Amino acid sequence: MEYIIQLFKVAPLLALFITLALGYLVGKLKIGSFQLGGIAGTLLVGVVIGQLNVDIDSGIKSIFFALFIYAVGYQGGPQFFQSLNLRTLNLLASSFLMTFTGLLCVLGAALLFNLDRGTAAGLAAGGLTQSAIIGTAGNAIANLNVSASLKHIMETNVAVGYAVTYIFGSLGPIIMATWFFPTLMKWNIKDEATKLARKMTGGSARLEPGQFNAIRRVVTRAFEVSANSKMVGKTTLIIDEELSDVAVEAIVREGKSLDLSNETVVRVGDELVLTGMIEIMEKAGSYFGPEVTLPRDFQFVEENREIILTKKSLIGKELQQIHDEVSVDLRHGVFLTGVKRMGRELPVAAKLVLHRGDEIQLTGSQSDLNRVQSRIGYKITAAAVTDFIFFGIGMSVGLLIGLISFKIADIPVNIGSGAGCLISGLFFGWLRSVHPHFAALPTGASNFLRDFGLAVFVGLVGLMAGPQAIVMIKEYGFTLLLLGVGVTLIPQIITFYISYYLLRIKNPIEILGAMVGGRSANPGFAALLEKAGNATPVVSFTVTYAVANVFLTLWGPVIIGIITKNPTP
Repeated sequence: MEYIIQLFKVAPLLALFITLALGYLVGKLKIGSFQLGGIAGTLLVGVVIGQLNVDIDSGIKSIFFALFIYAVGYQGGPQFFQSLNLRTLNLLASSFLMTFTGLLCVLGAALLFNLDRGTAAGLAAGGLTQSAIIGTAGNAIANLNVSASLKHIMETNVAVGYAVTYIFGSLGPIIMATWFFPTLMKWNIKDEATKLARKMTGGSARLEPGQFNAIRRVVTRAFEVSANSKMVGKTTLIIDEELSDVAVEAIVREGKSLDLSNETVVRVGDELVLTGMIEIMEKAGSYFGPEVTLPRDFQFVEENREIILTKKSLIGKELQQIHDEVSVDLRHGVFLTGVKRMGRELPVAAKLVLHRGDEIQLTGSQSDLNRVQSRIGYKITAAAVTDFIFFGIGMSVGLLIGLISFKIADIPVNIGSGAGCLISGLFFGWLRSVHPHFAALPTGASNFLRDFGLAVFVGLVGLMAGPQAIVMIKEYGFTLLLLGVGVTLIPQIITFYISYYLLRIKNPIEILGAMVGGRSANPGFAALLEKAGNATPVVSFTVTYAVANVFLTLWGPVIIGIITKNPTP
């Protein structure tokens, strides 16, 4: 053991990366369907290894948290600002109510049980399952006018409070969303999800990693034009218009492929290569003639392309409305095969309303896709390189915002670099969605900053907690665990009844999605998706999740400002 202690003194970063590796290993362990997760696992392992008094520069912790919180804001910016509209007002109110009642529960617990600032912030982070509170509260603690030893104790209490309450904080939403509320209201989640999917004319089964839907919505087939075909003598564009969701992609005449245009006329004996929606293609034989097999060396290349929606003319419209308004000569040969929002698959439904920043997945030939791309937005691959100019500006702006401090009813509130970078990230993420030529931060890069930044930050918090963590657990352990249960359950119960009876969110799937989204409960959402069997909970979850992520993160400095009790040295 002495050798390990000396090794960590010589190379303290070694302790950090061992903590990350072991933490994520612990996080993968499952008890039934419950999984602790890498972040909570890293914190627990960090607290254990921290008993060896590992000394790492605290500045590293601040840097990585700033990177993490900026990436969170950047990814959620487009959806956060887009969700602020009358159409989703009831969902927004539900989400804010969840976060606000959570804050009140934490403040009430702190006052009734005489918790210090750090412990109260840790209770909020774990009970409300918002890891970012650890960072924003830590920044606020760093700005307090108290001794360095008190700051260290408070930061430790934040970490331990989070660790003690996080497990039920993750488990609680799963129980409430998949068992308690459905049992209370006599809802069958799967049946309700199927009804909603049928109503939306969409909804697809949730697939596990490595699985894919073998039934293609868009297919390509070849037919020979018979003498009695109604399509003889018609141009390809007229055929596209009459069949609506089928396009003539190629014509083989006397063994040779023609140079196709909208004015090409179909003749008897032509072999037509058609691409279209599978339900329409089933009827194609009655229009043209028998299906044929083309020569093995014949090739027709199509492309799957993802385009970020930025055009105002399409934002806020339903898919069916867009389909009906766009002329055939513009949309022919282009097929919608998927929609993603904040990285989550949405059901391709006629009534699905598009938001700015949605990823529109299209299938078609390169020329057809090029024709429509500029009318939708920009190709995702166009953003393959990080714009470090705007990244540097964005981080700088966030750190400057973090220097702002003010008072609310004589209560000092410091924004802190965490909340500052969150606000900056939201703005620059929104800026990217509006002006796609600026502030590029590819999804892979932002995901890495988010995940690695938080993992390093939490690992360092655990390592720095050290022996003080044991003292904290002995003082507050069981009491804090029960308080965490209250902070997890009470806001959900209050918000559910107000959302159902006052905000009129009556659809079972929508309100359950709002419940887990309103507290950014990813494990609860995963469990709800599994119960639903399709993607219908995604829409309400996405709207409420974006709002909850912002407000829950901002509660860190608010708690540190309102609670005045400091721990005993």
